[in-house]
Amino acid sequence: MKKQRIAIIGASGYTGAELIRLLLLHPYAEIKVLTGDSQAGKPVGEVYPHLAFSGLPNLVPLSAVDYTDIDVVFCCLPHGTTQEVIAGLPSHVKIIDLSADFRLYDTKTYAKWYGHEHKAPDLQKEAVYGLTELYRDKIKSARLIANPGCYPTSAQLPLMPLLEHKLINADSIVIDAKSGVTGAGRSAKQANLFTEINDGMSAYGIGSHRHAPEIEQGLSQASGAEVIVSFTPHLIPMNRGILSTMYVTLAQGKTIETLKECLNKTYRDEPFVQVTKNIPPSTHQVRGTNLCVMGVYADRVPGKAIIVSVIDNLVKGASGQALQNMNVMCGFPETTALMQTALFP
Repeated sequence: MKKQRIAIIGASGYTGAELIRLLLLHPYAEIKVLTGDSQAGKPVGEVYPHLAFSGLPNLVPLSAVDYTDIDVVFCCLPHGTTQEVIAGLPSHVKIIDLSADFRLYDTKTYAKWYGHEHKAPDLQKEAVYGLTELYRDKIKSARLIANPGCYPTSAQLPLMPLLEHKLINADSIVIDAKSGVTGAGRSAKQANLFTEINDGMSAYGIGSHRHAPEIEQGLSQASGAEVIVSFTPHLIPMNRGILSTMYVTLAQGKTIETLKECLNKTYRDEPFVQVTKNIPPSTHQVRGTNLCVMGVYADRVPGKAIIVSVIDNLVKGASGQALQNMNVMCGFPETTALMQTALFP
């Protein structure tokens, strides 16, 4: 198979570093360009010492990149900065964007939640949402992938099949989600200092988190009608991982076993989705992997169910899923460079 020549835009952040870690294991990927404007000119090893002996190119400013010999671009820039950059890329490159800039189909919805007009509306029409297990056929022929957010990945994978098969009520969904600190990025912020995070837990973005419309977009598509959820994220003192607990009401005549059977059937051939039988999912089960592990449990209230889903926010919630999408786009085995066993303890 032909090696793909890779550029990572915004390689000095956590998702960029995680992409490098995974791509170094990929036999059909060659990292040619790494950008990081604030760290331009530095060896990667000065920014991330664990990558110091990997033979990687130095970080360069975005303006210095020549895309002539690049096949795939991973864009790891912050939200709101990506649209114009991607609009300026040559047409021959495949693009996987890890920001939120192309995830929402409707540009008016994007403007409402992100506070500014979409800067590449024509390109938005071309973007394919990159939840690999559920949009694989579209991803195969896409040029631009909007890689999903971490919370939406953990919520949509279990909920979309259940809504599609009318097993749960669409108007009853509550999502209580917790994330490790890397989900907030690497830039210096007072709220992310050790003393602010350690020994505590806090809710944020209550009723206003930008992942809510992304979650609702996927659930509405699966349901065939508008779905509105109650979604509250929480920050917990760990480096990586997301645990989402979802409370749902069973549709008339459906049981907990019906839900389990649906998820087992949907994901039985998927290498990166596991449905547990008894042991509740834990972030320890997925740390450092591209796995989503989920389980379904009876609530003590009749007719109610509790679904628990866990992912590593930097892998299945970002860079791992991005690499999974590249594998699909380029015709590589989907599991290439992604079969890591979870790190424990």
